[in-house]
Amino acid sequence: MTEKETATEKILTDAMANPSPAKSMGDPGITPLSPSHTQQTDTDQVPSGPSFVVVVAIDFGTTSSGYAYAFAKEPECIHTMRRWEGGDPGVSNQKTPTTILLTPDRKFHSFGYAARDFYHDLDPSESKHWLYLEKFKMKLHTTANLSIDTDLHAANGKRVKALDIFAYALAFFKEQALKELSDQTGGEFDNNDVRWVITVPAIWKMPAKQFMREAAYKSGLVSRESPEQLIIALEPEAASIYCRKLRLHQMVDLGTLTTQNGCSPTDNVGSGMTQGDRYVVVDCGGGTVDLTVHQIRLPEGHLKELYKASGGPYGSLGIDYEFEKLLCKIFGQDFIDQFKIKRPAAWVDLMIAFESRKRAAAPDRTNPLNINLPFSFIDYYKKFRGHSVEHALRKSNVDFVKWSSQGMLRMSPEAMNSLFKPTIDHIIQHLTELFEKPEVSDIKFLFLVGGFAESPLLQQAVQDMLQGRSRIIIPHDVGLTILKGAVLFGLDPSIIKVRRSPLTYGVGVLNRFVEGKHPPEKLLVKDGTRWCTDVFDTFIAADQSVALGEMVKRSYTPAKPAQQVIVIHVYCSEKEKAGFISEPGVRKCGTLRLDVSGTESTAPRREIQTHMQFGDTEIRAMAVDVSTGRTVKASIDFLSH
Repeated sequence: MTEKETATEKILTDAMANPSPAKSMGDPGITPLSPSHTQQTDTDQVPSGPSFVVVVAIDFGTTSSGYAYAFAKEPECIHTMRRWEGGDPGVSNQKTPTTILLTPDRKFHSFGYAARDFYHDLDPSESKHWLYLEKFKMKLHTTANLSIDTDLHAANGKRVKALDIFAYALAFFKEQALKELSDQTGGEFDNNDVRWVITVPAIWKMPAKQFMREAAYKSGLVSRESPEQLIIALEPEAASIYCRKLRLHQMVDLGTLTTQNGCSPTDNVGSGMTQGDRYVVVDCGGGTVDLTVHQIRLPEGHLKELYKASGGPYGSLGIDYEFEKLLCKIFGQDFIDQFKIKRPAAWVDLMIAFESRKRAAAPDRTNPLNINLPFSFIDYYKKFRGHSVEHALRKSNVDFVKWSSQGMLRMSPEAMNSLFKPTIDHIIQHLTELFEKPEVSDIKFLFLVGGFAESPLLQQAVQDMLQGRSRIIIPHDVGLTILKGAVLFGLDPSIIKVRRSPLTYGVGVLNRFVEGKHPPEKLLVKDGTRWCTDVFDTFIAADQSVALGEMVKRSYTPAKPAQQVIVIHVYCSEKEKAGFISEPGVRKCGTLRLDVSGTESTAPRREIQTHMQFGDTEIRAMAVDVSTGRTVKASIDFLSH
């Protein structure tokens, strides 16, 4: 036995026999046996799991949602869902608004246009008892310690469990999609034949992704027993997969503003892309803007991520907030707050009216935009203030919003553009910073996707920023790009071969204390052995590239022979290097549970070998009891309890 091995032995027996005193934040029950990092060379041999007859992708958006599907036998043929009833003037309704209505006794009533229209038609005395929710997806991004018990607020101010709302929405899509598939195939379609894909923003942290998965289990979309039936797809990745396959007649090149540009219309952009071409996908949605940088690896056309996904909450919702701020400036915050609670359906109407005008905003527009004020707004304001809306507009020092005799707010184009400015400035600032990164040089194409990408103001701003450095490409069906890409991803999840870790992950361990290297306050003496506590044992560093199927291996041993469950805290940091789990910026982000019950062994020292996979859209863990060769149930949990 080498000296090193004996030292490791010693560490284990000492540390395990005597857990360290409470001054340690770390996990005294574990010390790594053998840190190692292995890469599977044959990443193509990743088991593909059971085969599915059809892939159904759900794009659960902040403002609008929808689904699309393809049969495994005809992967080229992607069907987008049937047209929805309802729909707004001037808005193409391939997707439906992400709105949900519950009855006063909290039962699911309707989703989408149906929910909005029903809620709108209720008498105000009744509607205040119904629970209407919209734009609730952002809560998963903005909640710091997301848990199964996180609440949402309905329009009437009542609280509901976020998990219930997400589960209701997924159950609705499941029912719609299975109904459509049954009609297509002429028989009852079995949910077990479906591989489901749910899209989430790439900048979402692990808890939000896990929350989506929990909601899917609760909704009956898939069962906990077959987790592989559901894939979480990252929105800009899905867009990237689709954009790469685009034919030239399916997109607009902003540089030339023509649909084709000297190539035959049936060429792929992909065929215009050569080995090693780099491109950026900017996914501009309702809630978030997500940026990813990919490089094509031919001949198979696999994708490699060059820089970790970035972005922020700069979606088109920001423009709605600016409009609300403008209304508060004119009519008073106290009135707007009251109006939203007392006349929630009329508030929804006002925002729908604003939405269609928002879509008419353009850089070269000269004529004003008129926004219809609901009658109940005018009426309630007079009761509330004792003077008219017209009087308020005259009195306010907002000179670019006037009152028109037809009962409308008349906004100058400059006024409308100023509502866009803060959101667009955020996006441009982020793009500018991204393009300064060394990994993001020589970008051949920039794809603008997502519903907000249709905005001429945003397109103009991106063009001005890039000044011809990259070709800006906008797919024709820009709102459906993610949906179609998510279907392609579900058909072949191994298409993205290399990703970048968004954070540094690791665990807290005990190491032998080294004078001069370790800080004295971390010293712990146990039976004559000097330990350093709280050492951050890094599994993977932020922005490190990880191949699909690549594993990080660690071995752990139970502190006591009779121990049934080993719980190991997982820590993360935005920084690439972390020495100790007590450093600023390092936070506990999850737990790794190894259930060793029922695998009793006679070995003097049990070694539980744990494999963690970081190259996928979700982090997975597997574990084996080395002495018996039995699988140990391993799970990684990122939701706070």
